[in-house]
Amino acid sequence: MEAIKRIHHITAIVGDPNENIKFYRDVLGLRLVKQTVNFDDPGVYHLYFGDYDGSPGTIITFFNWVVDRPGVKGSGQVGRIAFRIPKGSMTEWENHLKEQNIKTEHTKLFGKDTLQFDDVHGLELALVEGDSEADTKDIIGFHGAVLLSGNPDGTKELLVRTMGLTELNINDRNYHFETAGEEKHHIVTELPPKPRGSFGIGTVHHIAWSVPNLEVLEEWQILLQSKNFGVTEVRDRNYFKSIYTSERGDVVFEFATDEPGFDVDEDKSELGSSMQLPPQYEHKREEYERTMPKLNL
Repeated sequence: MEAIKRIHHITAIVGDPNENIKFYRDVLGLRLVKQTVNFDDPGVYHLYFGDYDGSPGTIITFFNWVVDRPGVKGSGQVGRIAFRIPKGSMTEWENHLKEQNIKTEHTKLFGKDTLQFDDVHGLELALVEGDSEADTKDIIGFHGAVLLSGNPDGTKELLVRTMGLTELNINDRNYHFETAGEEKHHIVTELPPKPRGSFGIGTVHHIAWSVPNLEVLEEWQILLQSKNFGVTEVRDRNYFKSIYTSERGDVVFEFATDEPGFDVDEDKSELGSSMQLPPQYEHKREEYERTMPKLNL
């Protein structure tokens, strides 16, 4: 089986959708590439942000809960999410965030200078410089993520021996891995394990790994089942097909196809400009548009 090359997307639970849009579009500069509903909980927005093209490896998505139910961060979740920025842009980003009254902190969480901060709903984020310079400070895509595994050794076994990530470093605070693809996404497993978390506003629901197509996805499904992981049926998410499993540390892993992409129901120039519904929910469009918060686009 070919190694997993990159993160496909990361999905978190946050609050008010307009606060969500203002932060990720207006503060971080990401493009709103899709507005739809949570396919498993329709009536709740599912908003996708990424680069202009909606490329796998740049996509962060959100379930927008309008009730104030904060989550508890802990094992069984993804922790801090890191975005990659151009080489030499860290100071510009730090000044930009300070202008937005966002508190920042310098660490070396990913083995490099890391600028940590939280979003408007308490989701933990970070910026890490890449190796390439650019004319702008624009976010390139993901740098990586922290896994809050309840079983770090079990998580390591899956990441390295099955998914093909490379082990970079192990110390008494974390395990550090890197994906095989050109993006070189970094995964840190925090030590020691935290008490079990609970999903709610400000927590990450799952991390999705990129596979090229349905044929390869089904091969992963068979492989994971052979290793005694509970794996879902293939689910059609309109923009990709995917399977889900909980790894040994209880973090939800999704494996998602790069095909067909986010321009399957909108022209690329118009991504995110209007509500897109899968066929099974199209008959409820009027209800959703009447009951869901109006978006400030």
